[in-house]
Amino acid sequence: MKKIAGLIVFAAFLFLLTGCSEASQEDVVKKLEETSAELQGYKAEATMKLNTGEEQQAYGIDVWYQKDNHYRVLLKNDTDEHGSQVILRNKDGVFVLTPALRKSFKFQSEWPYNSSQPYLYQSLVQDVLKDNNATFESTEEHYVFKTKTTYQNNTTLPYQEIYFNKKTYTPELVKVLDKDKKPMVEVAFSAFKLDPKFGEKDFELENNMTGSLSGVPASAVPNEQQGLTVLYPTETAGATLAEEKEVSADGKERVILTYEGEKSFTLVQEQAGVSETAAATAAIPASGEPISLGFTVGAITSSSLTWTNNGVDYMLASEELTREEIQEVAASINGQAMK
Repeated sequence: MKKIAGLIVFAAFLFLLTGCSEASQEDVVKKLEETSAELQGYKAEATMKLNTGEEQQAYGIDVWYQKDNHYRVLLKNDTDEHGSQVILRNKDGVFVLTPALRKSFKFQSEWPYNSSQPYLYQSLVQDVLKDNNATFESTEEHYVFKTKTTYQNNTTLPYQEIYFNKKTYTPELVKVLDKDKKPMVEVAFSAFKLDPKFGEKDFELENNMTGSLSGVPASAVPNEQQGLTVLYPTETAGATLAEEKEVSADGKERVILTYEGEKSFTLVQEQAGVSETAAATAAIPASGEPISLGFTVGAITSSSLTWTNNGVDYMLASEELTREEIQEVAASINGQAMK
């Protein structure tokens, strides 16, 4: 009897070991793919931290997704009441909205499917699926994947670490790394709700322009009395400032910076104004692709990049810089008031 009892205990021990064994990388990838494919929608809240400048900067992100192809990403800039933006994809196209300035732009774009998006669940899963060399680790609470990124215009951030919750298979932390594996962007999710209910107008342009969905200030007027604080890029691709010219356009101050070198470029800055157009019903067609600079979303073409930040409109143009270099110069302008 003792031998039989011992065998039973041993068999039970083996069963527990087998039943509690960790899921393999293939098992987790399959589950991620299934969860992503079966999604009817989700709402997520996150904080994005940028470590690309001298000081770390943080921004709030709210993500809404509804099957099929309905996305709404709210980027909240707590330091700039005019800077909160919405990236919207619905049946009518892709839009970038700045409700406080009554501005909306429509793009002919494949966003968000044409590049890595560290705050979108489907994009993270697709990056895992596409990278045959992705590494995998199982911790106490997370399944961690290290993959390549697919940023179209930025090869300086080639890697990422994605932390998926073991119970829900939803993302909790994403670290975007530079070539030295140093984290430059971190997205930490504080909430992730699967299959929430949406209203009929939640993804409509006009409804998002009012700001009522998220508390984004609508139709605020920039304080023009403060004047224009001219900012200078810290990354110039070897070019140096050759001329700084101040002009007046439509009653607003405009500054034109001309940089000369092997790869010359021009940077224009002027006070942003509230659009007089009925932008809520007639978005302005925009050329190029929407692109995130971290602190704001702009529009990039093969030779220019336009964006708004802290109540100032920027336009960077060059026939010699590559798209990646244009983005690097633009990203280095944020918060830099010194030449």
